[in-house]
Amino acid sequence: MHLRLVLVFAALLPWLVAAEPPAPADPRARELIARLQLAYLPGESGYFGLLGRSTQMVTVDGRVLAAQSRIHYLLTAELNRNYLHWLASDDTHILLEGGPVDYFIFHPDGRAEKVTLGRDAAAGQQLVVAVPGGCWKALQLRPDATYALMANVLSPEWSPDRVRIGAGRDVLAKFTGAAPWATAEFLRALNGPAAPR
Repeated sequence: MHLRLVLVFAALLPWLVAAEPPAPADPRARELIARLQLAYLPGESGYFGLLGRSTQMVTVDGRVLAAQSRIHYLLTAELNRNYLHWLASDDTHILLEGGPVDYFIFHPDGRAEKVTLGRDAAAGQQLVVAVPGGCWKALQLRPDATYALMANVLSPEWSPDRVRIGAGRDVLAKFTGAAPWATAEFLRALNGPAAPR
């Protein structure tokens, strides 16, 4: 394993051991967690597993980073929400199985959009959702779905100093009313229990 991957896992360790998640009722979700060796992600919620990082390097703000990193990410009926967080990197989500999943994307210019990752193209769902760097986002598994497995590609690579989990009051106020679904109550729910207040 590359030294950088070891350092990433070390940075995540406090989150990974912070709490024990509820066991998924869906047998396929349990199988995926075991087979893909997914770990619980308490800060954002859900499960993830690091797949690797690019050998190509880029310089961003004076730092040398891998051009991309890749993970598996899983939501279950029990952990059905990926809480509001900000990423510096572009984050592309590809549906592998399950779903659908609603994406709530909050752009720096104040726009809020909802995109659904799923297989029903006639209903406007997409197999790939690309979230530009510098956006806030949250995911929510649809109530009729028992799980969703995704592959995420982050460009440049994920690093702990390029993510913020949980928005403050100023961010929530900025996006309240930015779309019909963006009520203050719903944004607080997307923000999660551990978010700064």
